[in-house]
Amino acid sequence: MLNLVRLGDQAAKRPHALSGGERQRVALARALAREPAVLLLDEPFAAVDRSARRRLQNEIDSLRRTLDMPLVLVTHDFEDVVRLASHVLMLERGRAVAYGPISTLMSRPDLSWLREAVGLGSVFDATVTRVHADRGLVELTFGGGTVLAPARNVAMHAAVRVRIPAREIVLATSPPTGLSLHNVLAGSVMAVHIDTAFEAVVVQLAVGNIVMLAEVTRDAVSRLEIGVGQRLHVLIKSVSIELQAPGADSAERGRCLDTV
Repeated sequence: MLNLVRLGDQAAKRPHALSGGERQRVALARALAREPAVLLLDEPFAAVDRSARRRLQNEIDSLRRTLDMPLVLVTHDFEDVVRLASHVLMLERGRAVAYGPISTLMSRPDLSWLREAVGLGSVFDATVTRVHADRGLVELTFGGGTVLAPARNVAMHAAVRVRIPAREIVLATSPPTGLSLHNVLAGSVMAVHIDTAFEAVVVQLAVGNIVMLAEVTRDAVSRLEIGVGQRLHVLIKSVSIELQAPGADSAERGRCLDTV
């Protein structure tokens, strides 16, 4: 079990000689030694610093890809959700207020608490299908097409978690020319959500089988006459694409990890 959490070489140490992150990994090994049907992780990152937190997130991601058991993670930090979860159950004062696959839930403009927790945006999984080392870019293929993102220690064929903030998406009624950005995708408007509290409009778009959010002004909606069913071009800067991948301080897609 210690080998499983990469502590096999620390077996002779006394508990007081372990760091906070190592103690959390021992706790994981202790739980796994009981051969549980379900692994429950209750705020596992709460007592460690940020560096140890990243390493623990990678350990848990590795475990979920290795073990044939469901993992349930309880957390108050939405960064954990974005990095690790495949499904999310949101509780508020003991009441379930939202549930679903993370890609669906993160693309709901009606959940205003998402803006405060992590910012509105789209989360989905993709595969690295090409590495352009000379350009400093990687090609990511997903259910909505292909995009180019910065090459940040990701390898060919790696499964990566992608997040695109809603504020980083630009909408156009016709294909643009003469721009520095790489990514232009075709999308169809699913809904237009007016957020009066922030004087913004969130446009929900279907891009292939992925739902994306674009945050624009009311003036933009009026000028482009944006409405449900309209076909638009979705413009995304490569540097705006957030990647989380194994070995790059992030999480690879793997077995289901539910988050409460």
